[in-house]
Order: sequence, then structure tokens, then C-alpha cells
Amino acid sequence: MTKNQKPNGSSELKRVLIVGNGGRENSIAWVLSKNESIQQIYVCPGNGGTANFKKCHCLKPKSQDEKTIILECQRLKINLVIIGPEVPLANGLANKMREAGLTVFGPCKEGAQLEASKDWAKTLMIENDIPTANYWTTKSKDEALEILDRFQKPLVIKADGLAAGKGVIVCETIEQSKNAIKEVFSGKFGSAGNKVILEEKIEGPEVSIFALCDGEKLIVLPPAQDHKRLLEGDKGPNTGGMGAYAPAPLISQQDLQDLTELILIPTLKGLKRKKINYIGVIYAGLMLTASGPKVIEFNCRFGDPECQALMPLMGEEFATVIFSCARGELEKAPKLKFNNLCSACIVAASKGYPEKPQTGSKITINSDSNSSLQVFHAGTTIDQFDNIITSGGRVLSVVAQGESFDKAFKLAYDKLKDINYDGMHFRKDIGYQIRDIST
Repeated sequence: MTKNQKPNGSSELKRVLIVGNGGRENSIAWVLSKNESIQQIYVCPGNGGTANFKKCHCLKPKSQDEKTIILECQRLKINLVIIGPEVPLANGLANKMREAGLTVFGPCKEGAQLEASKDWAKTLMIENDIPTANYWTTKSKDEALEILDRFQKPLVIKADGLAAGKGVIVCETIEQSKNAIKEVFSGKFGSAGNKVILEEKIEGPEVSIFALCDGEKLIVLPPAQDHKRLLEGDKGPNTGGMGAYAPAPLISQQDLQDLTELILIPTLKGLKRKKINYIGVIYAGLMLTASGPKVIEFNCRFGDPECQALMPLMGEEFATVIFSCARGELEKAPKLKFNNLCSACIVAASKGYPEKPQTGSKITINSDSNSSLQVFHAGTTIDQFDNIITSGGRVLSVVAQGESFDKAFKLAYDKLKDINYDGMHFRKDIGYQIRDIST
């Protein structure tokens, strides 16, 4: 705690800066804007939808380097910084901001290894008896092919480092595994593929669980389910995520409590044993196998698009809880409440995503959002004529809430009819596991 901070409460939470420009950051800005004590929310650099929410502004300094952003935080008297994406966390932005006296929600560089290195995360799991698939780590194409030949089954091939959510290749045949190994070692994912994880292929539905951590304690959020593949029926290449829904009914409240004891608490304890004060989100991507739940991967931040589905479920005290987390004072935070609605998120992407997304198209949105429907911007910007223009692979997230998933998804898909841009692409079967898509 810095000397000008009060011991508890949210009265001094006036000005917030969110680092990032995606749908995740847009949805966090939206939920924070509902907090009456917050006066200004800056998103750096933000996107074409940032200013749609009250009190929210894009912050685009002349330089995006760490020193400039820290100076901007000090100039604006920012009380809380939330770092959204994994890359600045892995590069140590949180460390430098804390050294400058800022209050930050987001793990230090050492803690961000949970996502930045799959090998590091796997080692942490093994050390702390956290269930996960068998794996091999290699730095050589020849060694990887030798392991595959010895195992004689298809393996999942993973780049060790950060690859924007696209560094995992799920293979159905041994031949596909061979090709994937060659691709990764030929530089498909750049330096992220200098070390490669070969993982035993496991089967079962996937689900994501999230905990807000203050270094000592944690609060668990409702579970969510993401859809990684580009095309209907979970086909096509992996993407950063084409849609999500929450709370995922695959996990009951008792299941969530059990998973907290089995996975989240041991993870936090394992980090503490490594002398890491982990403040931020622990995101565990799980597969529910016949032999029990297993961790597929860890992330060190909110998922995208899971975050967009989750934020509308958060109570108004969410901002205060995040602030308490960032100060290592979770025990002083108010109880975080969740509403009992179903939340559905559908991502609208650009033509060519994820390999070569087409950008520069004008976007038209022909109706307004309301209390049950949100349009969160991601890959958008505003041109000199105040038009909204596509600027990335995942362009918008349309999110809706309802008393049932069928109602929530119907509302979200109906909203998509009011949005148009050249090359617009979205999956029509998001949430197929829990809704009727026959009509």
C-alpha cells in the first residue's frame, strides 16, 4: 500500500486505467463505468467503442512504451491500473508500474510465466499434484519426431510461448502431428515455438474457471465455456475465441468448490512457494475427462471472449473487489455478488481471420444496446470522418443476457442482424451444447 492509500473502502477509487484494446478491455471498462465512485476510466490505447460508455476515454500517448504509460498514469493520478492482455504482463509491465508506486491488478512477470511458458506451467502442475495430461518438452524437431514415433498416437502440439491463443494444434492423426511439429519448428509461431510441448491427447468437454487473487486469497467467478475453433461444429483452425457463455452448466456449484480445492488453491500455493506474490486472475482451462478434470492450460488474465460473457454477470461491487485485490486486501472487500441470468457472447470476425484478417471496412450498427444486450468492440477504430472501421481479426462481441440460454442466444443472434461490414463472419452454433439450434 502506498502512503496516500486508505486502509479500506473504495472512496479513493476515482480514476482507472485499463491497458489493452480488445473486447476484454472494452467489457471491463463497461462494467467499471457502472460504479458510481469512479469518475474517469481511461483505456490505453482503447478502440472504436471505448467512448461509447460513460466516463470512458481512449488514452493514446505519442509513445506506447512502458515509461510513457507510467508517466501518463502519474499525470492523471490513476488510482488503479488493470492490465488486460498477456503480452505486457509477460514483459513485466506490472513490475515496473508497482515500482513506480502504482496500484496494479495483474501479475508480475514471474507470475505471468503461468501463461508465457507452457513448460513452466506444466512443471508447476506436476510439483503441486495438479491433474494434467502427460507431456514431453523438446527444443528439437528431430527429438519431437522421435517422441511421436515412440508414442505411436496423435499428440497435441503446443508452442511453449505466447502465440495470441493460436499456438496449439490439436491433431487427429500421427501424420497431422508430424506436420504440426515441422510447422512449429519452421517458425510458424516465431520465437514462441523455440521450445515445443508434445502433449497426450485427452477427451472431454472443455470449461474455464477464473479466480481473482490478491497474493494470499482468491474469489472464484462463475465458470464459462469458450469456442476456439473458427467454424461450426468445432472445425477449422484454432482462434483466439469465437464465442462463449456463462455460467457453464457443465459445472455445478459443488463441482466449482471441488475444483477450487483441487486446482486453484494448489496453484496459488505453488506460486507462493516460488516466492511469487500473484495479484490478478488465475484462469484454468480444463477438460472434463472420464478419469476426472485435467488442466489443459493456464492463463494469467481474463479470457477473451469469456470475459465479455462474464462481466454482465458481475455485481456493482466488482470494481471495489478488483481494487482490494490489487492492494492485497481481499479480506476487506465486499462480497462479490453475481446475477442469476444466462450470458451469451458471439464474436463477429473479419474475413480471413485468423491467418490474414481483412481490415479497413466500414461498420454499421443499426440499433442501440440496452440493459440486456451489449456490443463490445475489439478490432475497431474511428476514422477521420467518425466512421467505425474494422482494424483487427476479431471485430465485435455481441453479448446478451436472459433467463435461459435459448433466450440469451436468440437476443444476441438477432442483434447480429443489425450489424454489417464487408467480410463479416461469425459462428451460428455458439452454445450448441446447451441450446436448441434446430430452429
